[in-house]
Amino acid sequence: MILKALCDYYSQNKDMPAQGLQYVQIGYLIVIDTNGCFLRIESRLMDKKDAPSFLILHAVSRSGQNFVPNCFWDKYEYLVGGEDENAKKQHCLFVEMVNSYAMQLPENKHVNAVAQFYKRYENVEKAISTDILFAEMKKSQKNISFIINGETSLVAEDRDIWDVALKEDEITGNRQAKQICLVTGMEDDIAVTHPKIKLGKDLAPLVSFQKRQGYDSYGKVQGNNAPIGKKAAFAYTTALNSLLSDDSKNKFNLGSCTFVFWTSSRAEENIQAEKALYDLFNFTEVENDNSNVEQVRQVFKAIYTGKNISYDNDKFYILGISPNKGRHVVNYWSESSLRDFAANIDRYFYDTEIVPDKWRKQLHFRGINNIIHALSYKEKENEKITPNIPEALVASIFQGIPYPYTILSACVRRIKAESSKKIKDVRLHPVTTTRAAIIKAFLNRLNKNEIKRMLDKENQNPGYLCGRLFAVLDDLQYTANRQNSIRSSYMNSASSSPSAVFPTILKLSNSHYDKLAKDPETRGLAIFFDGEKRAIMSLLQDFPNTLELSDQGRFFLGYYHQKNHKNDKEEEK
Repeated sequence: MILKALCDYYSQNKDMPAQGLQYVQIGYLIVIDTNGCFLRIESRLMDKKDAPSFLILHAVSRSGQNFVPNCFWDKYEYLVGGEDENAKKQHCLFVEMVNSYAMQLPENKHVNAVAQFYKRYENVEKAISTDILFAEMKKSQKNISFIINGETSLVAEDRDIWDVALKEDEITGNRQAKQICLVTGMEDDIAVTHPKIKLGKDLAPLVSFQKRQGYDSYGKVQGNNAPIGKKAAFAYTTALNSLLSDDSKNKFNLGSCTFVFWTSSRAEENIQAEKALYDLFNFTEVENDNSNVEQVRQVFKAIYTGKNISYDNDKFYILGISPNKGRHVVNYWSESSLRDFAANIDRYFYDTEIVPDKWRKQLHFRGINNIIHALSYKEKENEKITPNIPEALVASIFQGIPYPYTILSACVRRIKAESSKKIKDVRLHPVTTTRAAIIKAFLNRLNKNEIKRMLDKENQNPGYLCGRLFAVLDDLQYTANRQNSIRSSYMNSASSSPSAVFPTILKLSNSHYDKLAKDPETRGLAIFFDGEKRAIMSLLQDFPNTLELSDQGRFFLGYYHQKNHKNDKEEEK
């Protein structure tokens, strides 16, 4: 199903290269005249890193000592050579390829110019070594091609060369009996080996079979075990390489996994959904307002509610893959109707919506990267995060299933790890808006709409009430002494074993109350905090001996809600 969806994506995109062609990054050009005289080396690198892509003949398949040159473009060793024996062999094969095309295209000025270049310079490396860019080109290992001086297109872009090369591929393919392709259901030449997929710096196929490794069946080897036509193999690999390209807006990275997504048609609302999902995963709290992520929410809400026309047969696909030496690994695959997918995204927004922190400039809605950052050891660097959390988070959001306990556990663990840290502004606390949203979303997936967006005075869960009470005692100490020693010393144990901690901190709060009550200017605050404390304690029959993980989450939510609750104007004043 994955390959079929990718093939459909290829057929629907008119910008995709035709079979046998692909976009290849070319970093350097050897400039020659029509007589094959070397003129100079040109760099096409942008910012010394990226190179522009050119539509040229597809890369050949090679491995180990299987030296095969690409058609009028390749690495340094093929075009220029070197002292190494392998480099010499590669260069000889490239020259033989050029001469072969010169025989077939005797009137083609591009082919003849390159052929004359190699006849004129037996030692190519020595001939071009005087150029100022020679050392840079040799060291870079970028792809190299030829261009005729004064022209704008590369020699490798010559259509006559394409025709010859593609005709040879067609003849070679017809030597083998055609079979039914498992992807298209049509007769085609079977791809014995599949083209490779570029995932970051790694290049490997998505589908492959090893010889004599237990996968041979009834004498069938490699691709003949699961016959996939050459057209389908080219289509799905071209589509996936396009989705994974550096400038693609149809991918995002979480942990070690790269996710690509696309819709089953190119309708306007489908393209909007793709763009909105990309924005969601690239949204960060550095933004000044909610405009970007709120716009994302409105796009999916419009699809879900039917304000945007979305046909029932429109699908939304998400593929998660990670690199491997022999073959890229599929970690995640999801196929759903566009309307159901939009409903799950809208539910994600609803679950994570929470009252913002009074003291932090944080937003009502979060991008998914913010969730990952909040669970990591060093926020905004994704370091030391529990394995499989990104994949589990994606599955929960996209499929509308409960979040795994590992997410709640990681969130509680990060809060506890930071509760004892010394912070310059003691008003700040480790239960950030994002972490509170994570806990709320987790609990609401287990128990439908249990936790509200803001303080719930009707919630009588012991963990939630203990968290509220701890927030009142924390605020009372800060108001009296401008300190947060209660939080740094007792928060972790209070969230796990309330009965062992609260008698002590309640006793400490009496001295804080007395200090405020003695001063006429702060006596009103003392009465206010005392009233809050008594109101919460009236709902607690007794302090629990222990709180399980879910109730520890409720403790921190109660703490966060109480901290950020806005009373009526008289109390607030």
